[in-house]
Formats: sequence, C-alpha cells, structure tokens
Amino acid sequence: MAASNLFTLSNPKLSFSSFKPFKYSTTNPCFFPNKTLFNHNSNHNTITLSHSHDYKTLSPCNSNNTFSFTNDHDDDEKPREECGVVGIYGDPEASRLCYLALHALQHRGQEGAGIVAVNDNNVLQTITGVGLVSEVFNDTKLRQLPGTLAIGHVRYSTAGQSMLKNVQPFVAGYRFGSVGVAHNGNFVNYRSLRNELEESGSIFNTTSDTEVLLHLIAISNHRPFIARVIDACEKVKGAYSIVFVTEDKLVAVRDPHGFRPLVMGRRSNGSIVFASETCALDLIEATYEREIYPGEVVVVDKNGIQSHCLVSHPEPKQCIFEHIYFSLPNSVVFGKSVYESRRLFGEILASESPVDCDVVIAVPDSGVVAALGYAAKAGVPFQQGLIRSHYVGRTFIEPSQKIRDFGVKLKLSPVRAVLEGKRVVVVDDSIVRGTTSSKIVRLLKEAGAKEVHMRIACPPIIGSCYYGVDTPSSGELISNRMSVDEIKEFIGCDSLAFLPLDSLKKLLANDSSNFCYACFTGKYPVKPDELN
Repeated sequence: MAASNLFTLSNPKLSFSSFKPFKYSTTNPCFFPNKTLFNHNSNHNTITLSHSHDYKTLSPCNSNNTFSFTNDHDDDEKPREECGVVGIYGDPEASRLCYLALHALQHRGQEGAGIVAVNDNNVLQTITGVGLVSEVFNDTKLRQLPGTLAIGHVRYSTAGQSMLKNVQPFVAGYRFGSVGVAHNGNFVNYRSLRNELEESGSIFNTTSDTEVLLHLIAISNHRPFIARVIDACEKVKGAYSIVFVTEDKLVAVRDPHGFRPLVMGRRSNGSIVFASETCALDLIEATYEREIYPGEVVVVDKNGIQSHCLVSHPEPKQCIFEHIYFSLPNSVVFGKSVYESRRLFGEILASESPVDCDVVIAVPDSGVVAALGYAAKAGVPFQQGLIRSHYVGRTFIEPSQKIRDFGVKLKLSPVRAVLEGKRVVVVDDSIVRGTTSSKIVRLLKEAGAKEVHMRIACPPIIGSCYYGVDTPSSGELISNRMSVDEIKEFIGCDSLAFLPLDSLKKLLANDSSNFCYACFTGKYPVKPDELN
C-alpha cells in the first residue's frame, strides 16, 4: 500500500505534509527498503535527575527488571510479561488518558507505574511509584502533569526494595534537550553494551537495560533526535517496543523482529495514541489504526506523522505467548483476535486429545476461553469448577511448609457441586514448574472429582525467554526435565495433553513463520549474550 494511505487524520495539525514515503509491501508490510533521517528544530529545555543507587547484575530472563529471585509464591508459576507502554500526542487530557490506558494494561505489570508529561513550558515532568496504577496516582498527582503530550508505563518486577529506581518512564537530560522513555522488552546484548559504556565513563543510575538506550542516544554523533534514536536502536539487539517523549515529539519504535506488540490509534479530536494492546485504545475511545511495523520508527509532532525505518530486517518473530497468555482476550494482537486464538487452541485440544468426560472447567482466568473452545468442540458442558479470588496479592506469606497448599486454596476454590463424582477436563494455558498444577489436581480430587484430565493450551515450555518475559531457568521448567507421561505422574492427573506445536503452526497457516517459538524449541531468533 502507499504510505499516504496508512493514516486518515481529521486533525489538520497532524497532516502528511512532511511524511517520508516508503514502499510498504502488501505481502510484507513490515519491509522498509531504505533508512531515512530528517532534520528538525526544537526548543531545548534540560532537566537534571539525581539518583544514588547501587546496581546489580541483569538477569538474562528479565526485562527492565534486573534481578532474578527464586520465589515460592504459587502465583509465580506463570510466566510474567514485564510491562506495558502508552503514549499520547495532542490531547489536553494526555496524562489522565495515560492513567486510564495504564489501567487497561495493568495485567502486563502490577508492581510499578509511571507517567511523564510535557507541560506548557516544555518541561518534562514525571511521577512514578511502586504498586498498582490506582495506588500510584490520584487526582492531585495527575493535576501535576498538565500538557497535551505524555507517555506511561506499567511494570512487573521481582526486584523487591530496589524496584523503585527501575520504575519507568525514565527521564534524562542530554546536551540538546530532554527525553523520556518507556520500554517493553529486553535487550539481549545489555551486558556487553553496559560494560562498554562504563569503560568509556558512563555512570548508570538504575539496573535497567532501558537506561543503556538513553546513554546511546546521549553519545550519538547525530544532531537530530530521531537520528540519535535510530543510531541507538541499531546498536541494541533483542525485543523492544518503545515510546519516547521530548519537548515537542512523541516517538514510537518497534524492534526489527517485532517481538512485543505496539499499536497506534486516534481519538475523535485527532490526538494520536500508541499502546501495547488495543484494549487500552478501547478504554480511552481511540480508534485502532494499525500496528507499528517491525523495524519502524513513527514520529508525531506539529508537522504531522512521519515514518522511518531502522534497518533492513528479517521476517518478524512475534511472541506467540501474547496470544496464549499475556494479552487480554478483548485485544487484537499482531492483527489477530486473542479471544479467537484461545478458543481455537481449545478446539484443537478437543479434536486431537479427546477424553470421555462429564464437565469441562478452566483454571481462571487465562484458561477460560480455551476451555470454552474445548467444551464447544467436545459437546460437553463448561462450568465454573474453580473460583478465583481476586483479593489475594503476590505478597501473601505462607506460614510454613506443612500448610503450603493454603497458598493455592486462597486463590482457587473448588466448587464441589460441579466436581463431585464427575470426570473433569481442566484446561489451563500453560505448565511451567508443575507445582501449582499438582496442587490444583489435588484440590479437585479432594472436592470429589472422579477423574481429572489436564489439557494445556500451549506446547510444552522447554526454554527460558530472553525477549521481555520473566520465566524460570530452563532447568526449572518441568517440560525440559520430564516427558509428558512423567509430568502426568508428577501432577497426579489421570491424563495430560499439550497443544501440539505442529498443530499450532498449522492453525497460524501463512503467518506461522512470523512468530517466535523459542520457549517451545530452544531456538532463539536473536542469540542473547548469555548463550554466546
């Protein structure tokens, strides 16, 4: 398609008068044949941030979270998406809209949140804090963030007391102005880049891989900000969906492989919105326009919207776990409905791994849609056999090993009326260590289930993720150590089946090569420093 057909804007201030054309391929719209830079002038207001924190070593499996802790909480059984980002240009309620959008993205990170807004004096003001969005912000704080330009971030972390300094967005001053950044993903060459920068005299305030990008922007030899961004992004490797804010610009960047999602939308007043998922656009009544393409840099300023390319890049490698677990079912991710994907995953399980049963239940909440698909295909009723408590946080302290199962019982309560005397199929999105699954099976049988058959709506996870997902080491992954039959015995269920990888790829059809399956295969599209 032609570049000029990519957007339809009603706001005359956001026009295509300075749009740099690219030849977008209709068969591969992510392809950019050239790299283009442009000149711009801006008023430069700098701010100075001071921090005095010690740094620790980056954990290879964490994004924007640089510590690796072994945690016994049952809720840590699932992989953790590290964060969500949002950016808004041209709306007088930019910071409040960011606040609402971050609510919609809260599932992507629950332990830290922040917003940076540009006020009328072109000064970047920031508020960050530990906790949920509703705990970090209130009306008084949002009043301190006026302006029509803002970015926001929610973050998951296991960094404990040292987490506050790593909460984004980060704001820094460099010789030509100020910049704020919010990042979803993980730079797999973080360690080597940081070592090089420190040897050259750079001083780091945080333990986040994102700060490396700010240093690379600051030392770039290019003058225009966008040229600096492109220069810096071409030095980092791995997964990144990023929003930047300067005194007068909003910039969105997606890595050449497109590991993590990033979409663009527009509100009725013409303001432009970038967000990790379309559910954030829905909440703030922004119309979805398109994805940011892998390897694309989109700039929004007073001259309109401009698109640039990082480098010529290979085919996309989008994270399949966005459809399996991370994203909300009401989101459209990588151009596909998450709800429809999960429903079809369940249907495949029913077709390829059938079992005589009386009822289908889900491990809430992420297993529900796949369970609905399984039940519909199998012609068996779906019922709520497990009720999830939403009032137990990850800070629950289990008093002793002897009553460790209370951790699961507080979060999941079996419904005896549904289970007693029944042959039960229970659908979950994944099995990681296997400890929580074994406790769930025990709960169901204690509640009277005659048989418990586990069906997992993804292939066995055998490899850690290095692209922005907090997962255990490969040695801790039960599917990396045991066969399906051995896992069945460990969990204590009557039968166990995973979604076959070949069936998953067949479902994705022509798009199958555009997804990353490293956690199922151990084959990494971009090799991390740790594996070199």
